[in-house]
Amino acid sequence: MAVELAAPVSPPASRRARHPVATLITRRTLLGLLTLWLVSVLVFAVTLVLPGDAAKAILGRYATPVRVRALTDQLHLNQPVFVQYAHWLLNAVQGNFGSSFAAGVPVLQLIGHRMENSGFLVLVSAVVAIPLSFVLGAWSAVRRDRLADHVIGAVTLFFASLPEFIVGIGLAILFATTVVHILPADSLIPPTSAAWDNMNLVVLPAATLVLVTVPYIVRIARASIVEALESEYVEMARLRGIGWWRVLVVHAMRNSLVPAIQVSAIELAWMAGGVVLVESVYSYPGIGTALVDAVGNRDIPVIQAITLAVAALYVLVNLAADVATILLTPRLRTASR
Repeated sequence: MAVELAAPVSPPASRRARHPVATLITRRTLLGLLTLWLVSVLVFAVTLVLPGDAAKAILGRYATPVRVRALTDQLHLNQPVFVQYAHWLLNAVQGNFGSSFAAGVPVLQLIGHRMENSGFLVLVSAVVAIPLSFVLGAWSAVRRDRLADHVIGAVTLFFASLPEFIVGIGLAILFATTVVHILPADSLIPPTSAAWDNMNLVVLPAATLVLVTVPYIVRIARASIVEALESEYVEMARLRGIGWWRVLVVHAMRNSLVPAIQVSAIELAWMAGGVVLVESVYSYPGIGTALVDAVGNRDIPVIQAITLAVAALYVLVNLAADVATILLTPRLRTASR
């Protein structure tokens, strides 16, 4: 008697393994949205407890009670906190952060040009810092325990121990004031001009960001490449007669990119917040100086918009780093859920 074997039933589409990159992007996007929501709650709560009254700060010390009351009603400052937050969050999701208390113009119009300046500054710094860090890290790993390795380690440790405003002041003294005067000490970009049209004003702020971010990436890159050079697959490649530079670039550096990419993402995200001090040192018209001015003027809508923009950049940079990690790691790229 013949026994018929049932054909295997394929699992439903909902249970099939999803591509790990798509899964990662979906999961991290949801976590990023949750992070941004928590940041919005925290920022809104912090701005509410700032000392002083926003309406009085806008109108000045000689404002009459009638004008203060009218402005309070106009800004919805007399409503319950939850109503204020819901009203603000709904508008923020639509891209409307209200008007600046101090300038009286829409927030995006006020900080749009400054965000372009800061974005260009961070982009220039990253384009220089990341390749330079990988080159120095690889050279230090190849020349391990030799003079070049000790020099690179000492220099990077020196700059890693300095705050960014100290580095900025030092560069200004060296290249803009006392020693030589080849660059401007203040990076006052005209409001009608773009940062990329005034590269001489971007050099010192960008150099400051490069010098304070390179040391961390260099040290991580060096440690990762040293570990890769001591691995069995590199030794096997050398025994097979593969050239030294090909072993270094194709095998060692490629497999040591993941930690360096992760720390590079952290440093790039730090740049978005670290520009506050750097821009203040050079009077660079970016979101850093805008945030300092907004805190001084108690300009709550500007503070909230800039903080959320920086938080969104953190989320996007970390998401890009995670995607790059999974694309560079075959085990993660081919894994299934």
